[in-house]
Amino acid sequence: MYYVYLIQNEEGKRYIGYTKDLKRRISEHNSNDNTSTKRHQWELIYYEAYKSEKDAKTREQKLKQDGRSRRQLYQRVNNSLNR
Repeated sequence: MYYVYLIQNEEGKRYIGYTKDLKRRISEHNSNDNTSTKRHQWELIYYEAYKSEKDAKTREQKLKQDGRSRRQLYQRVNNSLNR
């Protein structure tokens, strides 16, 4: 399985990515192994699972590049984002 995920840090900043191993990837974000998410603690807010890596990559790109798709996702998980 491949996963598209949304994480949020303690300052409310958000990051969207994709991975084959979700637990490992979140751990990497929190252990400063990723330059774009260093020096913060990240919490998994949402994920989607795909059998196809191509489908996961396409969805990640859509969320990162298309503001409307990203806003729709944020609305879907609004209560989880506003803690």
